[in-house]
Amino acid sequence: MLERRTLLAETVLVLGVSLGASAVWSVLSLIRKLTAPVPLSAQTTAMNTSTVPDRPWLDLAYQLAGIALALVPVVLALHLLARDRPDARLRMGLDLTRPGRDVLGGMTLAALVGIPGLGLYLAARALGINTTISAANLADVWWAVPVLVLAAAQNAVLEEVVMVGYLFTRWRQAGWSTLTIVVTSAAIRGTYHLYQGFGGFLGNLAMGLFLGWVYTRTRRVMPLVVAHFLLDVVAFVGYAVLGPHVDWL
Repeated sequence: MLERRTLLAETVLVLGVSLGASAVWSVLSLIRKLTAPVPLSAQTTAMNTSTVPDRPWLDLAYQLAGIALALVPVVLALHLLARDRPDARLRMGLDLTRPGRDVLGGMTLAALVGIPGLGLYLAARALGINTTISAANLADVWWAVPVLVLAAAQNAVLEEVVMVGYLFTRWRQAGWSTLTIVVTSAAIRGTYHLYQGFGGFLGNLAMGLFLGWVYTRTRRVMPLVVAHFLLDVVAFVGYAVLGPHVDWL
């Protein structure tokens, strides 16, 4: 077993090359938006944007490379856990041994998170504490929807495996209480969504608290991955299809 100091240093480094770095950039992004000449509520946050829209095949290469490279911290986290526990992936419930129950559980979690989440987003916009989220901004190409689905899968695996499966394991080994683990993970999750505004922070903080609590009861990360994937697919693909026709999005 690694020493407590080593365990905590490892988690800081893993976060530093993944979602912790995203949290830093999100804070800076929010400061930039708050100090801009226009109010936060009048700004738009664009996600899933084209890099070179005039060259579709090169743009596709950019999109796929971004998705693949974003998963490297997941592989790193699992590798680090496996050094002292070869069965670490199975112990966190990252496997396909219960596909039916995991999918059903993920669908239930997605409904419990998604409906209140949409309400919170609309309320935050109405209160002027969030930007308008433009969730899908790829060029009009045949591969747009498949790439959005892959991006949703990448987000789900990265966030749930690192923020829950990996961090909960390491922080528990370091002697942290369950409450401290759940709250700290949720706070980081909320922080790396600050680029959307304060509504994005609050919504993802609540999501992190809820999913973290669920994980402490089930010890399975797969339902969380499924739920996150479904939420992002609905957000990304739904926006791409409905965004031009529904003004309240």
